[in-house]
Amino acid sequence: MPVWDDLVGQEKVSGQLGAAARDADTLVTAVAADTPLPESSKMTHAWLFTGPPGSGRATAARAFAAALQCVSPDRALGGEPGCGFCDGCHTSLIGTHADVEVVRTDLLSIGVKETRELVRRAQLSPAGGRWQVIVLEDADRLTEGAGNVLLKAVEEPAPRTVWLLCAPSLEDVLPTIRSRCRHLTLRTPSVDAVADMLVRRDGIEPTAAAAAARATQGHIDRARTLATDDRARERRAAVLKLPLRVGEIGGCLKAAQELIDTAAEEAKQVAEDVDVKETEDMKAALGAAQGGRMPRGTAGVMKDLEDKQKRRRTRTQRDSLDLALIDLTGVYRDVLALQLGSRVPLANTEVQDMLERMARGTSPESTLRRIEAIGACRTALDRNVAPLLAVEAMTVALRAG
Repeated sequence: MPVWDDLVGQEKVSGQLGAAARDADTLVTAVAADTPLPESSKMTHAWLFTGPPGSGRATAARAFAAALQCVSPDRALGGEPGCGFCDGCHTSLIGTHADVEVVRTDLLSIGVKETRELVRRAQLSPAGGRWQVIVLEDADRLTEGAGNVLLKAVEEPAPRTVWLLCAPSLEDVLPTIRSRCRHLTLRTPSVDAVADMLVRRDGIEPTAAAAAARATQGHIDRARTLATDDRARERRAAVLKLPLRVGEIGGCLKAAQELIDTAAEEAKQVAEDVDVKETEDMKAALGAAQGGRMPRGTAGVMKDLEDKQKRRRTRTQRDSLDLALIDLTGVYRDVLALQLGSRVPLANTEVQDMLERMARGTSPESTLRRIEAIGACRTALDRNVAPLLAVEAMTVALRAG
């Protein structure tokens, strides 16, 4: 199965990347490595994948990385790079290829230290593959200092190095970096395309796949989670009922606290799965005896690990809370669609009776103000406002309409 099959609803992007992979293949196989690319080539040294959450930015970048490393013998017979079966494709996709570095973070940002290490690696020649490929899935999380470090490497790359950066939008990346990249914009895949992918690739029952795809409005990862995780469905069901609980101030404050508590509990569960093993592995690496004291001089290392784990819990909590706010926005989006008589399919058909009551009882103007209040809460959280204060302000605004 070609690597492009993983790009759901992105036929145009697949075609552009396929053409670039063919030009890259020609360059590597027919021309000396230090020969510059011809002006007509569709291949370049730096790419920026943008698109809304769930559109498959990172999937597209990894598929392109695999196509660049494809070693299928069918290429000599006119086959397309990116077969999906050869050793180059397979190891690139599962993350074990020596010349493909995939960088993602579960922290709030990517700092200067980590970026300098990437830049150092980018200067190396490929160890055994055709290109040295750096996939940076969270380019929008680069600090300003890290972005400045990356700029030089993107501006003057090594001859066989390719940078693949991913971000939600062009504005999330420094202008100096994005001006040196070729842009590819992905779109949100259709609900039908996501449902088909869940059935075909994950073996999910068609009715459940269609419901998950519709509820998430084409967000691939969220749809897969919703279709396979009972806890995710329970959390979403609770969020969908929130508009019924903000009729008085007490209900607003209680609903806000429960949203925060749910996000904190999810972050705690993730931490319990990861932190304990990570801490034990670090202690063993530093030479601590089983159940014994840590060797001298290792306190700083353990403190750095604790700080990293704390930042990871903070991000997990924020991501969980943001997901709840996205689901809540979907409720009011459906209400607005009903109020305006739109033919847009509803995302939350399981609570259609509630949506119709809300549509009859309020005006489109008040619904828009409620959507804006949720957006303002997400912005406040992104700017490090205390989560409880931001969510309480939002629930009070939802009550006021």
